[in-house]
Amino acid sequence: MAVDAPIGYGKTLSYGIAHEPDVLPGALVRVPLGNRLTQGIVFDLADESQAEATRDVASTVAAPPLVGPAGREMARWISRHYLCSLFDAVTPMLPPGFQTRLRPWLLLGPRSPSESPMSGSPEALVLGRLSSGREAPEKDLEKALGKEGPAAIRRLLARGLVQRRWRLPRPRPSHHYDCFVRLPLADGGPASLAGPPDRAPRQMALYEALKASSRPMPLALARKEYGGPAVQALHGKGLIAMDWVRVDRRPGPGASMMLGDPGAKPTLNADQSRALAEVVAAMDGGGGAPAPFLLHGVTGSGKTEVYLRALEHCVRMGKGGILLVPEISLTPQTVHRVQARFPGKVAVLHSRLATGAAFDQWWSILDGDCQVVVGPRSALMAPLPEVGLIVVDEEHEWTYKQDSSPRYHARDAALKLGQLTGAAVILGSATPDVETYHKALRGRRRLLQLPHRIPHPEAPPPGRGEAQELARVRVCDMREELKEGNRSIFSRDLSHALSECVNRGEQAILFLNRRGSATVVQCRDCGQALRCRSCSVALTYHSAEPRLVCHQCNRRRAVPRVCPRCRSPRIKYLGLGTQRVMEELLRTMPHVTALRWDGDTAQRPQGYETILGRFVRGDAQVLVGTQMVAKGLHIPGVSLVGVVLADTGLNLPDFRAGERAFQLLCQVSGRAGRGPRPGSVIVQTYDPTHYAVEAAATQDYRSFYDRELEFRRDQGNPPFHRLVRMVYTHTVPEACRREAERMGRALRRRMHARGRADLDLIGPAPAFPQRVRGKYRWHLVLRGRRIHELVETLPAIQGWTVDVDPVTVM
Repeated sequence: MAVDAPIGYGKTLSYGIAHEPDVLPGALVRVPLGNRLTQGIVFDLADESQAEATRDVASTVAAPPLVGPAGREMARWISRHYLCSLFDAVTPMLPPGFQTRLRPWLLLGPRSPSESPMSGSPEALVLGRLSSGREAPEKDLEKALGKEGPAAIRRLLARGLVQRRWRLPRPRPSHHYDCFVRLPLADGGPASLAGPPDRAPRQMALYEALKASSRPMPLALARKEYGGPAVQALHGKGLIAMDWVRVDRRPGPGASMMLGDPGAKPTLNADQSRALAEVVAAMDGGGGAPAPFLLHGVTGSGKTEVYLRALEHCVRMGKGGILLVPEISLTPQTVHRVQARFPGKVAVLHSRLATGAAFDQWWSILDGDCQVVVGPRSALMAPLPEVGLIVVDEEHEWTYKQDSSPRYHARDAALKLGQLTGAAVILGSATPDVETYHKALRGRRRLLQLPHRIPHPEAPPPGRGEAQELARVRVCDMREELKEGNRSIFSRDLSHALSECVNRGEQAILFLNRRGSATVVQCRDCGQALRCRSCSVALTYHSAEPRLVCHQCNRRRAVPRVCPRCRSPRIKYLGLGTQRVMEELLRTMPHVTALRWDGDTAQRPQGYETILGRFVRGDAQVLVGTQMVAKGLHIPGVSLVGVVLADTGLNLPDFRAGERAFQLLCQVSGRAGRGPRPGSVIVQTYDPTHYAVEAAATQDYRSFYDRELEFRRDQGNPPFHRLVRMVYTHTVPEACRREAERMGRALRRRMHARGRADLDLIGPAPAFPQRVRGKYRWHLVLRGRRIHELVETLPAIQGWTVDVDPVTVM
C-alpha cells in the first residue's frame, strides 16, 4: 500500500482487507495511519502479511482500479529514480479531483443501543436519521444539530452505535448538460398564445425565431435575447419544449486557429519516408519494446507529419498514442492538426484545463473513447488502456521537467513507459539535448535525420540538387551600434529590415525572453535598486499596469515617486522587456499593427489561442514575444525574425546556459521563411564571438555539439556524470546556512566512509536567487556515477528538496 505520508522512497505499508475483501490492486482506499486516516493506493495483494501485526483498510474510496499494472510499475520507477514517496509518484496518474477533501458519511454501527436515547436529544435525532439503513453526510448532520452536533456524533462513534465511511467516487464534477428550447413536435401555432400577440411581444418573437430556425436554441441564449419570463411562459403553455443534452467539455482550438487544410496529407519526401518506415517497422516488429528513436530534423523539415503518420499506424493497430508538447501555448495548433487527422478520437490534458473538462477527458481516455492524447508532460500519465506510440516533440525543452514532487522528467519517463508497455518512443527536435544526441551517437538511440526544410507549395522551386534553404541569419554587434551613436534598442539593420518587411505586406516576429518594460528601477543619486521584500531579486517595471512586479513571487507594488532611501525623485528605468519593445516599435513605426505574446498577455490557454489566431489571420503585422513565439509555431506569413537581445541568459551561472541560448536562437530562427518568400533573421548581441551565438548564426548543430561536449567533458558534467541537487529552505538565513553546512559535512563523511573518491560534492553555497517567497535557499550538488547509493539512505528531513537529474543548478 502506498500511503499519503512521508515514509521514504519507494516504501509501502501492509494492511488487512478483512472488511474490504473485493479491493483490487490500483484501488484508492482510506487507511489508518497513527491516529488519523489518510489515502492510499493498493499496489499488491498477498496471502500473508510481511508485518507481524496489521491494521485493516478503513474503507474503499474508488473500488475500480484507477492505476493499471504498467502505471504501478511506472510509479515504482519514478519513486526509486527521483527519490520521492511512492504515493507522490502515483499521484499524477490519478483522476482529476481525487485529492479533493474526502467527505465522511455516517451509517448505523454494528452495536445496538442498550437503552434508547432520550427523545429529542441530538443522539436520538442522529439515530432516527440513520434508521432503516440510511446514510447521511456527517457535515449535514452537524449543521442540522447545531453546536451540539459534533459532540453527539463523537459519543455515538465511541459507543459503536454509528460508524463513519469516507467517500470519494468519481471527482466532484459530473457530466455537463446544456438545455435547449425548441417547438414541440405537435405544433399548436401562434394562435394558441394566451392573449393577443401585441400584449406578449417577447413570447411571440421567441416563438417566431424558433419556428424560422431548423435547430434548437440554447436556453441561455433564449433567456438573454427574449427574457426568462417569456421562456417560462411559453414553456408553461406547452408551446415550446426543453431538451437537456449532455455536452462533452472537450477542449480544442476554435475557428481562429484555422490555417489551410490541417487534414490534408502532404506527400512525404525521401527523408521523411525513410524515417517513417523505420518507425513503422519497429512498431510491427513485436518481441518487446523497440529501441527509442531520435528524430533530428531542422526546423520546418516535416517532423510533425512523421509523427502523425506514425500515430495513424498506431491507431490502425488498435492501440493508443501520446503526443507530448513542451508548452501549453503550443497545444492549440498541435491539437488542431491532430484532431483534423483523428476526428473524435483526440483527448487533451494539461494543468490549465477547467476541472470539468479535465474530468471528461480523463474518463473518456480510461473508457477507451479516445485513442490519441495530446498535451504537455501531464499527458504522459493518461490512462490509455494500451499504448503503442509515445512522441516527445521538442525533447530538449527543460519544461518537461516537473518542478514539484514528483520531480520527474517527462522525456525519461516516456522512455521508461515505452519499456514497460512495449511502445515505440520518438524523441524529436531540431536542437536535441546534448545528452540525448550523445546517446544516439553511441547507439543507445536510433538516429533518424531530416536535414532539409520542406518547401512551401508557392515558393520558387530550388535549383537542381539543391534543398530548400533555412532562413539567412545576420549577427549585429550592438557595441558597434553604440559607437556609431545609435542608442535605440533596434539596430539599423533590424529597423531597415522590419520596415521593408511591413511595406511588403509580410509579417515579422520580434523575440526577447524578458517580460515587462524595465528589469531594474534604480535611484540615480544613491544607487539603490528597488527589490522585492520577499525575494532577493530586483523588481521589474511593467508599464501596462503600471506596477513593479517580482517575477519570482508575483508580488506587486506601486511605482514610487521618490527613492525610499534618500527621497530623491531621480528614478531611472534600466533594461528592457517585451513591453518596452512594443512601445519602441509603435513609437518608431506608428502605422504598424502589433501584438504582444508573453506570460502577461496570455495567462490562460484561451489567451494563447486568441493572440495566435489573430496573428495567423493577418490581423497584426508584428508579433512581439518571449520564448512562447520560439517553439513549434508554423506561420507561413512570417518572413523576418528579429532577436532583440541574444545575451539574455547567455552568462547565467549554469553549465547549460550556452546550450539553452543556442536552442532558443535556432528555434526562433526557424519561425522565418516557412512561406513562399525566403526568411531572414537578425540577431542583436553584445557578444558576437560567443560559441553559442556563432553556431546559431550558421544553424550548425553538430559544431555546437562538439564544442559543448568538450566543455562538459572537462568539467565532468552530464552526459559524462550524473547530478543530484539538494536544496534547503528556511525563513531564518543563519539557520539555513548551518543546516546546509551540516548536510555537506554528513555527505562528505559518507563519501569517505564508503571510499567514494569518484564523487564530487559542490557546495554548500547560496542558491540563485538566494531568497524566494520569504525563504532563504542554500544548495549543494553531487556529481558522479551511482549517486543513488549515497543519497537514497539519507533520512527525509523537513526543508530539504532532492532533485535528481536537475535541468538547472541555479
